[in-house]
Amino acid sequence: MADHHHLEATPDTVHWGYWDASLEPVLRVRSGDRVTVDSVSGGRADLPPGEDGVRAGHLRIIEAGGQQFGPHVLTGPIWIDGAAPGDTLEVRIIDIALADTWGYNLIRALGGTLPDEFPFTRRIHMALDRDTMTGRMPWGSDLPLSPFFGNFGVAPRAEYGRISSIEPREHGGNLDNKELIPGATVYFPVWNEGALFSAGDGHAAQGDGEVCQTALETGLTGTFEFIVHKDLNLRFPRAENATHYITMGLNPDLDDAAAQALGHMLDWITAITNLSREDVYRLCSLAADLRVTQIVDGNKGIHCMLEKSLL
Repeated sequence: MADHHHLEATPDTVHWGYWDASLEPVLRVRSGDRVTVDSVSGGRADLPPGEDGVRAGHLRIIEAGGQQFGPHVLTGPIWIDGAAPGDTLEVRIIDIALADTWGYNLIRALGGTLPDEFPFTRRIHMALDRDTMTGRMPWGSDLPLSPFFGNFGVAPRAEYGRISSIEPREHGGNLDNKELIPGATVYFPVWNEGALFSAGDGHAAQGDGEVCQTALETGLTGTFEFIVHKDLNLRFPRAENATHYITMGLNPDLDDAAAQALGHMLDWITAITNLSREDVYRLCSLAADLRVTQIVDGNKGIHCMLEKSLL
């Protein structure tokens, strides 16, 4: 019988700003289990005035320090029994809820899509309403919220060593894909024993592109279900929801990221249908959408979406 675990975000259960296959797991589960994962977002400078509404656990993490390379506080890693290099970890996103009543957005000097036009660092804070699922913009309008984890996945290849949490790669990481909400399923290739799943970088809302460098950053609580597959032979993350197949491309060049996402879609659809690769290429030209995931994380993202009803 599957178990349901709860993993709190504490100084002992997070890694701040990096991915590393050598990290010791903070929780061990079995394939089929569910885990509710708590997350926090932001360092001391990102907290609202007077630290109003900041959880005590968040403050303990900040006081403990340990940030390296990137800004993302990731909860984990979680060991999934039976997962081995070459396997695929299916991650079903069961639920995502706001853990905080505040969020922040940051323009960072030398970052973002228009660094020459906005050569400064400026941070704003927004109140989040869990009942209406809106955030109050500084100029008074309400922003609809659709929370998702910007940064989650499995541990990267061991030979990479300790790497920044900023650049998304074949292990997942900082994908910043707003389609990955409850009801979606993400498939990650496994590079290490136990897979070593982590999640963080909560986003209350984000547009495709994430153009000013950040989304509406906040703490989230997410429930994930893990299933290990031995026969999918993936080398790159992909996803699906009730209506669409979703493939992803990651590259410093958006053209190359688009070609990568499209190629992954051709691979997937030819494997599950009787269509030839040429037919799927034609279908994607007529019906698939190539969307800009983000353009601010070093490896830029394109995701390709194809409606399941067309197959």
